[in-house]
This record gives sequence, structure tokens and C-alpha cells, in this order.
Amino acid sequence: MSAVSERPLILLSNDDGFEARGLHALREALEPSADVFVVAPRTEQSAGSHSLTLSRPLRHRVLEPTFHWVDGSPADCIYVALHREGTLPRRPDLVVSGINHGYNLGTDVYYSGTVAAAREAALRGVPSIAFSLSRADGRLDVAAACAARIVERALGAPRDWYADHGPLLNVNFPPGDAYRGVRATRLGKRVYFDEVEVRQDPRGGEYVWIGGLHAHHDPLEGGDTDAVDAGYVSVTPLLIDCTHSGDLGLAAWVAGPREEEP
Repeated sequence: MSAVSERPLILLSNDDGFEARGLHALREALEPSADVFVVAPRTEQSAGSHSLTLSRPLRHRVLEPTFHWVDGSPADCIYVALHREGTLPRRPDLVVSGINHGYNLGTDVYYSGTVAAAREAALRGVPSIAFSLSRADGRLDVAAACAARIVERALGAPRDWYADHGPLLNVNFPPGDAYRGVRATRLGKRVYFDEVEVRQDPRGGEYVWIGGLHAHHDPLEGGDTDAVDAGYVSVTPLLIDCTHSGDLGLAAWVAGPREEEP
């Protein structure tokens, strides 16, 4: 593959690992219209959020010139791809993460390694999209084809919308093989049934499993959860700046009287 290709360059990653079906389906769908470089985790990193591995060295393997794995987190993969000289032929036009095996709706975005890979790129000023699909009866081929169309539109978006930052979009596909359309949405309010299951090992020691498997959400007009329930693909823009301007007054109160500068 020529380093002077005029086609868009897409960096593809995920949190399910380099062998995941969703990653390969998305790669196949994107390759006809872009140069696709994969840098994905060696093993599954689901719910790993936005962690960077700083306490041990990372192994980086090149399986093909355009297909790599890193034995770290999704954010590690993007970091290595963007900053290790020679990994990519040039700065990517877009970073794509997924297709995740399971939704990333509502508050899932805080825990998701899929979203974290895209967010790591957005922090570096690269436009990014995370894609996720129902675990139950989602069709990967249908979702990948739709993802390719969304990517094409994102690459054709007016440059002034990108300004001086990398926009971050979170996309979720409904189950089934026929979508009613695509909607711009906001984050819904998805709540899991929190559980801590206590067990004993063969030597009598106690250990626990955390995290409930089932979730519910209240209706929220314009929310990603409602859109997916209704059979639509949801496209949600996520913030990089986490400042809560509504609580600046509280922060000022906690900080106390402002000292006069000399």
C-alpha cells in the first residue's frame, strides 16, 4: 500500500481484541473506499474505560503491514498508532472503533473501551467514531454496511465543523436486519441492576463478581436508548471538555474568597 495514497486513511481499533468478528466485518466494509490500518488489543478489554498502561512495557506485533496488535488497552493502541514512528504512513483522517459486541448506550460510554479508543484519538485532534451493536440478534453485516455509509458522510463533513478539535461520535445499531433510519441523538439514561455476587474458592477464600448483566432505561425524548428501541441507528456527539459550567458557582464557593494578586 502506497504511503502517498490519495484515499482517506482510517485507523481502526476496538476493545474486543484483534480477532473479534466485529472488527473484521468493519475492516472489510471500509476497505473499498479507504486505506484501513488496524491497531487493536491483543485480548478483550471490555469495560476497561480510558486506561493507559504505564506500569509495564507494551508488546507491539505487526501481523500484516496494515494489521497490528498491542497487548494493552484500546487507548494504548491508539496512542501507539499515533505516536510510534512508522506505524502509520501519515496522520489518519478518521479513527473508527468497533464494531463492539454489545451496546454502548447512555452511561455505558464512561466504562466502554470501544468509546475510549475513539476518545483517545479525539483528544489528539483526530475525528473519531465508535460503533456498537446489540449482543443478542444484531446483524454484523448489516451494521458494517451502515457504518461504512456513516463513515463516508463523516469524511465528507464540512471542515469548519471540526474547527480545532476532533469530534467524537458514538453510534449504536438496533437489533435485526432492517433499520428504520439514522437519528442524531443525545445520551439516554441507562441503569444497570447493580450486583455483587459472593463466592468461595476451593480453599474457602472469598471472592466476588461485580456488575449486573441487565439494564433498563426511562424514556427520554431524543435519547440514544429511545432511538435504538424504536429501530433507529443512534448517532450521539460526545463532549471532550468535561467542565460542568453549571457548577462553577459551587467550585468558586468551595475555593473560597479570591486572593488579591500582588
